[in-house]
This record gives sequence, C-alpha cells and structure tokens, in this order.
Amino acid sequence: MNVDLSDLNAFMSVARAGGFRDAARSGGMSPSGLSEAVRRLETQLGVRLLNRTTRSVVPTEAGRRLLDRLGPALAEVESALDVVNSARDKPIGTLRLNVPVSAARLVLPALLPAFLAAYPEVQVEIIAEDSFVDLLTSGCDAGIRYDERLEQDMIAIPIGPRVQRFAVAASPAYLDRHGRPQHPQDLLSHACIRGRFSSGMINAWEFERAGQLVKLEPSGPLIVRIGTATDLGVDAAVAGAGIIYLFEDWLRPYFDRGQLEPILESWWQRFSGPFLYFPSRHLMPAPLRAFVDFVKATNRDE
Repeated sequence: MNVDLSDLNAFMSVARAGGFRDAARSGGMSPSGLSEAVRRLETQLGVRLLNRTTRSVVPTEAGRRLLDRLGPALAEVESALDVVNSARDKPIGTLRLNVPVSAARLVLPALLPAFLAAYPEVQVEIIAEDSFVDLLTSGCDAGIRYDERLEQDMIAIPIGPRVQRFAVAASPAYLDRHGRPQHPQDLLSHACIRGRFSSGMINAWEFERAGQLVKLEPSGPLIVRIGTATDLGVDAAVAGAGIIYLFEDWLRPYFDRGQLEPILESWWQRFSGPFLYFPSRHLMPAPLRAFVDFVKATNRDE
C-alpha cells in the first residue's frame, strides 16, 4: 500500500492538536488541506481514524493504535533524513579524485594536508593513473587533468601552479663523459631516457625559444611507463644512464642536491598548469563542494 508520508504527518498533527485549526496554526497547511489529507488517508486505509464534531476531533480506537505506532516510526524516518541533510550541508564522507601521478606528486602535497585539517570528517581517496578515465563510470567525484585532456562538458577550475616547464637534465658525471648539449638537436646523439604512456605512445620532447619550436624523438637505452615508473627513469639519470625530460618541479630537488644538472634551460617549454574538473555544480556532494571552495580560496591567496 502506497501511503503518502505527508498524509500520515497531517493525521498526527491533527490528532495531537485536537483539531484542524489548531494543527494548521502550528503547521504549514490550511485546515481544509489537513482535512483533505486525513480523508485521503482514511480512504486508503479503509477505516475511520478521527471522530469529528463541531467542538472536537478525537482519534478513534484504530486512530489511537496507529498514532502509538506511527510516532516512533516517523521519528526514525526524520532521523534518517537528517543523515542525508547532514551529508548535503556538512562536509562528511569520501571524496574520490582521479589524478595523474604528476599531480599526486607535485600538486596535491601542497593542498591536501591543510584541507584534511580543515575538514576532519572528510576522507580523501586518490586514484593516481595516467590513462584518461570517465569520472562517472570510475566512481570518482572529480579529477585533475591538463586542458588538452579535459572533456568539453566538464566544469574546470585551476589547481596548483599556473605555469610549468618541461626540464632536461643529466648527471654531472654523464655530461662530463659525453659533453653538454648546446642545442636540442644535439640530444639526437645522446642516450635519452624516454617515457611511454599507457596508450602505448612514446612522448616526444618539445623545446621552444624566441618563437622557434623544436620537436624531437630521441633514442636511448631505457623506456619507462610514464607515471608509475617515472621515478625509475629519474634514478637511472642520477646514476648516469642518460638524459631525462620531465617536469621541472619533479626534478628540482635533484638540481638542489647537485645530483642532476639542468641543460638547455633557455629552451625549456612552458605550459599551463592543471585543472580540477568535475561534472556539475548541481547537487554537488558536500566533500567535493568543500574541496572546490578550498581550491578557489587557495588560488585567491596566491
């Protein structure tokens, strides 16, 4: 039997108030609306619930039995709805982000600790991979990608550094043995450590200076899977196996420690930073809304 909860609430209000007018004053319905709701409920149940006179409204025996059982049941329904409202209005629950490995390493460490401290009831789950996935089918709330890989129907906001560069580097020992390239074309005669995407494509090396663009596909003894094995490529470069091409921010600690030496710096190509993207602002889950607002506030502070 499909009984409208609003009709049950109307019956409870009238029975407890002892009349339609008094119930209307304390609720949001008119006396006639309450009367119609109770009449509709009695018709569905096939039993009279209220005895009505010109002076009073009193529950029948059936009405009293229903009232005794209905109070706790509706209280439990209201409690369940409060849980949903809490999830809507207060950041509680899990935020799932699909991000490239580079973002997990270079972008999120500067944001997540402060976000988690500000929202202790939010659990963040990071899925780091460099293959492009559909957010909805993967069960993620949002992702991080660069603009050329964003879907057109997604909302996107900047996250992390707005300008990045690809750097080229090798160990000082390697460069002492093989010489220091003076032009990107010189890399074609060097051992270069390449990266392969999960799609199977090997990334080209691009350089730019004074409007001149140079795109190369050098060769070398080692190819690593971009993202999951990038650190292996860096370790190989530090050990003197060849020249590596990677995010400047990823290599910066190795520059600072003198383990890698930057080369061709005037040719390093700049590109725009990543974006946080998500499907819609309509009925956004509270953890995601909190993270979006946090990222926006961080952008304003920078």
